[in-house]
Amino acid sequence: MESRRAERLSEALRQELAELIEYELEDPRLAGATVTEAHLTPDGRHTLVTVAVRGDAKARKQALEALEHAASYLRRVVAGRLRLFRAPEIHFEEAGAGGANRIAELLDRIRKNREKTEKKAGNQP
Repeated sequence: MESRRAERLSEALRQELAELIEYELEDPRLAGATVTEAHLTPDGRHTLVTVAVRGDAKARKQALEALEHAASYLRRVVAGRLRLFRAPEIHFEEAGAGGANRIAELLDRIRKNREKTEKKAGNQP
């Protein structure tokens, strides 16, 4: 599948899945779930959907279980709405806190560097 088409289809899948999950599914476990990204594989057979879920670890796990359970339904509905002959299989993953942790780590490093440079500048006349 050409890359431009895959990008367009990924964005269309993200929009449709976001609408379905946030507004149309009535599972209470999905109350804090928000679709952030969708990536279609180059062969067009699989889509990895990243979902941000508010709440504790238990709530996040339950939301991912609910999404995996609803994956075949979501696949069928999305195929109909987007008029796809062959809908990709949908796989879900949680939006990692790894990015947030990395940002916090970088900010700490910047703060430490500023403190060092301020001490050096303060020590010199």
